[in-house]
Amino acid sequence: MAANAEFIGYIEEQLAPLGLLSTSAFFGGRSINYHGRQFAWVIGSTLYLRVSDATRAEFEANGGQPFKYNTKKGEVTVRKFYTAPEFLLDDPEQLLIWSRRAIDAAAD
Repeated sequence: MAANAEFIGYIEEQLAPLGLLSTSAFFGGRSINYHGRQFAWVIGSTLYLRVSDATRAEFEANGGQPFKYNTKKGEVTVRKFYTAPEFLLDDPEQLLIWSRRAIDAAAD
């Protein structure tokens, strides 16, 4: 599923206070990078953020799910990227806080 251009624009606007971001095609969507580090990506109208061992439980407690896709051999789960909890899309301040954590996770 391709990234929704309107949703990407919204996310870029919300993340603008982080500074210079770049985006590029990635896995059928758009990656979001900070200083060359991919910390997020959008597929369709879903935002995924990078997690670490330290932040994964908080994502799970707030309804975040790991990225999954199907292959001929079965389902693959990518536990480095989780869906952004729904409340983040309505709370720009929290979205920035969680995105900064994702940037830190991408640095590890």
